Amino acid sequence: MDPASVPAEHGTAVSREAVGDVIASLRTAAPLVHCLTNVVVSQFTANVLLAVGAAPAMVHSAEEAGALARVAGGVLVNLGTVTSVTAEAMRVAVKEAAGAGRPWVLDPVAVGPLPWRTGLAHELLESAPPAVVRGNASEILALDGGTGGRGVDSTDVPEAALAAADALARRYGCVVAVSGPVDVLTDGTRVVRLANGHPLLPLVTGTGCSLGALVAACTAVTDDALLAATAATGLLTVAAEDAAIRSAGPGTFAVALIDALHQLAPDRLAEGLNLR
Repeated sequence: MDPASVPAEHGTAVSREAVGDVIASLRTAAPLVHCLTNVVVSQFTANVLLAVGAAPAMVHSAEEAGALARVAGGVLVNLGTVTSVTAEAMRVAVKEAAGAGRPWVLDPVAVGPLPWRTGLAHELLESAPPAVVRGNASEILALDGGTGGRGVDSTDVPEAALAAADALARRYGCVVAVSGPVDVLTDGTRVVRLANGHPLLPLVTGTGCSLGALVAACTAVTDDALLAATAATGLLTVAAEDAAIRSAGPGTFAVALIDALHQLAPDRLAEGLNLR
């Protein structure tokens, strides 16, 4: 969608200072983040959360997922390697998080071309709307009735998914964050665009999934879900720019990214945001 065709009520309403404040609160509060995430990225995701000051917990059993969801600051549900066993844990975690007033985040990895997980994503959305849905453009389009991308890869750009993101945000009363070269985030009324990041980010497995965990962490320290998603997105993408300066390729970048996340100060983040 061309930016000029965005409905007139849209407008960026997240300030640099507010983003910096969220990151400062994140480091002070050290929220517990319950991650029901995919096995490919669990360790990297945990290290990302530790680097920013949050406390990760990876519990995938239905017998324990509910108890942890009730006390966590935020809950991530990532469908990357979902099975029938972990799907039940996700159902329990979402129900218990909602009942306890805990925010949860949906990362609908590879929905669209894979019917079972697509149905599960819709089931979870209908059971208890999340604070944030975070995905690539093809995944967001698929949630709104599209066909999806190529596996976990997007075949669409974020701007093309804005209308779908807006519709989903209004339908479920949540924020939808569409990741890409220019990230687009909306709560159905406000829109934020962030043009930070680096081409090395998609060359490291787990960066996108870890962003979902960062969003869950940020929802634990602010009631404004759009601000939380913006702060998390800015945190990852600005840190990626810092990490790329001292990286020789994807391998060194992955390590440097953890260091950059740990070192990124709230004022440096605020100054580095490329808001559009």
